[in-house]
Amino acid sequence: MKFRQPTALAQAVVLALGAGFASGAAAQSTADLIKEIQDLKKRVAELEGKAGAAEAARPAAGQWGMTPEQAAEFNRIAVKTEAMEDARDAAGLKGLKISGYMDPTFIYNKRQDKAGFQLLNRVDDDGYNYDNSYFGAAVLDFTKETDSGTRWRLTLAPNRGVGAVVDGASPIHEASVSVPITDLQTRFIAGQIPDWSGYEYLQPTLNKLITHNLLFDFTLPTAYTGAGFEIADGKWIYKGVLANMNGTRKTPGNKTPVIAYRVDYARGEFQGFGFAGVHGKAANLTENVVDVNGDVVTQKDSRVDLFEFDAYFIRGDWTVQGQLSLGQQKRASITPDPVSGELRDARWWGLSTLAAYKWDPRFETTARLDYLANKKNGGGLLGYTVADGRNGIGPDVNGDPERGANRMALTLGASYLFNLNTTFKVEYRIDRANLPVFIDVKDGSYSKTNQLFGASVLVSF
Repeated sequence: MKFRQPTALAQAVVLALGAGFASGAAAQSTADLIKEIQDLKKRVAELEGKAGAAEAARPAAGQWGMTPEQAAEFNRIAVKTEAMEDARDAAGLKGLKISGYMDPTFIYNKRQDKAGFQLLNRVDDDGYNYDNSYFGAAVLDFTKETDSGTRWRLTLAPNRGVGAVVDGASPIHEASVSVPITDLQTRFIAGQIPDWSGYEYLQPTLNKLITHNLLFDFTLPTAYTGAGFEIADGKWIYKGVLANMNGTRKTPGNKTPVIAYRVDYARGEFQGFGFAGVHGKAANLTENVVDVNGDVVTQKDSRVDLFEFDAYFIRGDWTVQGQLSLGQQKRASITPDPVSGELRDARWWGLSTLAAYKWDPRFETTARLDYLANKKNGGGLLGYTVADGRNGIGPDVNGDPERGANRMALTLGASYLFNLNTTFKVEYRIDRANLPVFIDVKDGSYSKTNQLFGASVLVSF
């Protein structure tokens, strides 16, 4: 049995009784004993009064140690918070995230004899070129996720998004929905979705350099408009859509879509790989067929088959990435058959590799090397079906029209993280071909090389 410690009140009683017994032993009178008992009762009453006052001074158990003023303030804050949550939900702001970036860019191109800033310039005025890509943009991204797990996304990129490339004037870069089917890992996806091929991303916030590699610019699709599924299964992610490639709608006489897919595998914390492909029919932009008036005859969509494999290793200060691509498009080569004049196939393959090292948490340097083989039938790449002296595509104008140029590019760059939202970038790039296919606009001559310098300030939130 566990005995309780005697309280101060009990100890006083015991001492008093002990004193009484001691007095009896000393032959105290009965009157003295009665007086001592009365004094003891008074003392006990005093102690009980003090104990009651101390108990009354304690805060109520339900107030968790708060004073009445603190409890009232707590209740006021709780009511205000609930009202704010109700207002947020009524306005549709629950699960809404707004982000964006802007990257004013300076570009110097030697053979094009120009240097200046680029920001929000129209793609349809100048075309999509390696020195006029998706940089120089101002982008707003809205994402919303409902309680059911459905995701809605709208990304606005005036003149600089995939909408401006495939449509000519659309400010819509992405407009997509993602609806969970059986669980949050199995989703139905639909809308306008930027291409997901390769190791490089379209957004400058996710790229170490300013320009893109040769495979990104000349061998990969721009966007898909369609519907499909996305499945996450442990270390694997599968995506696939049935869609129009590089077109928001089909034109009359064209009915066949493409099947586009991507698979990613995260082998561990630091490395992984992925592959993507496209098979079906897409726009054929060849200008090799003309009518009796000399006007170009628009061609029907023709078969495209694209496949690429990419991998990455990111650990500590090092980043290493690589990509292999190959593809073809029916009846889309730059040079038609020299005897019959029939359209022929464009075929290509290419490699790109990138290595980056962080000298400290803010400063990073990057090197990228690209190679693109494109000599068959005078050359021809995805969307590039005529000789292009700005990008260095096609045959030598004074040489064999059957032989297209193979392209290379070496890019060296550096970036400095000024603060959490601001990054400064610079790069030097040299492009080379095995044939003189870069036009010098100053005198109309052609060269095998061209040089580019770029600088940008990237601010995101």
